[in-house]
Amino acid sequence: MNTDKERATGSGFSWLTLFASSGTLVCCALPIILVSLGMGATVAALTSALPFLIVLSQHKLWVFIASGLMLLFSAWFIYRSGQTCPADPEQARVCIQARIWNKRIYWFSVSIWGVGFFAAFLALPLRRVLGL
Repeated sequence: MNTDKERATGSGFSWLTLFASSGTLVCCALPIILVSLGMGATVAALTSALPFLIVLSQHKLWVFIASGLMLLFSAWFIYRSGQTCPADPEQARVCIQARIWNKRIYWFSVSIWGVGFFAAFLALPLRRVLGL
């Protein structure tokens, strides 16, 4: 049976995964999208106000590897077998709600990671291949 500590750890890890995958979006996808929309000055202002974005984009491979590993670990934590909720009806209801929200947060994180991965690693090569 899962303890309250295990459920809290799972929920906390889901939020940490969301934060990490959002970092991939901010470092790589957002600047590319803004420049593509002709908002290069906005990107320049962002990087001067938030210089850590430059460091993140310089090390984007490691950012994506770390956040991808976190997503894999989170998937294991959420979808592993043998998880049960307490017998008490109120605690069971809370447990089921927490599982539902953990899955929602997880899949939202995966979609953010996917958008960031596409923008960082696939968009430019595809554009070159298609001659756009």
